[in-house]
Amino acid sequence: MTVTNEKAAPWLLLVFSLPARSASQRVQIWRKLQRYGMLALRSSGHVLPNTAVNQERMEWLATAIRTYKGQASVVQVQGFDDLPPEHLKQLFVEARSRDYQKLLHEAKKILALSRARRPGGRLNRIRRRFLELQDIDFFGSPLRAKVENLLAQADKAETPTPGRKTSGKRREYLNRLWMTRPRPGIDRVSSAWLIRRFIDPKARFTFGDDPSAYDEAIPFDMFCSQGFGHRGDDCTFETLQKEFSIKESRVKRIAQIIHDADLGDEKFGRVEGQGLDKVLNGWSKQDVPDDELLQRGMDLIEGLYESFA
Repeated sequence: MTVTNEKAAPWLLLVFSLPARSASQRVQIWRKLQRYGMLALRSSGHVLPNTAVNQERMEWLATAIRTYKGQASVVQVQGFDDLPPEHLKQLFVEARSRDYQKLLHEAKKILALSRARRPGGRLNRIRRRFLELQDIDFFGSPLRAKVENLLAQADKAETPTPGRKTSGKRREYLNRLWMTRPRPGIDRVSSAWLIRRFIDPKARFTFGDDPSAYDEAIPFDMFCSQGFGHRGDDCTFETLQKEFSIKESRVKRIAQIIHDADLGDEKFGRVEGQGLDKVLNGWSKQDVPDDELLQRGMDLIEGLYESFA
């Protein structure tokens, strides 16, 4: 093993020891090692590719180990004498492939059942686990695409059959003024994106707390019975999606993301929206006008939409 302090070192190595009596702490550390995708060497230590995120994770673990009265060192490593770089990368790929294979097996068993017999929440747990694996799939396992395609098929299969909503409904909402509350958050910016993208391409937006101030405006995500808002267990984005029969699979995925971010009930097991929500909350605390905040949020959702292409 060749050790270096240069930032260009491609690998990080965590070497640690814990007191023999620290059984519970050992289990906690082991779970973190698994969660972060660390590869255990047969000789000693655990390896990750050298990135800023991975270094932060290793340093955090090293600190935790020292708190448990153990010893830990994080080392930047240029290479391993008995592990050529390509072989080491392949070991990471094989580790993730085993994880993906388990998800494929479980997902296929669930999808083979009729929708009425599927265990509640199991598919959402698979989606959550898939997102976790994507975060530590450093070198692109070929099974990743298979799991993603299978979950996409599941999304399409779960899309409800549209009712008899006609294109005439959309014509009623063209070239309109849409109103929502100031300081728009994740549900409102995504709803504005949906309106502009699929319902009213020339939509104009205004902000206020009293819908009666603009008789011609269509309220959305406001505390009133008019317009479009939360209905039952649906957030405003889902209400608009269903009301206007927007059936595109990418929109349904975004609807699930927005639902979980806005309502926080983990109904769909989608965690992607949490980061978007934090960004919007950060901008909201700055001196950013409502219209600019809305546009920034719509741009974020557009980027999310394109990422699913």
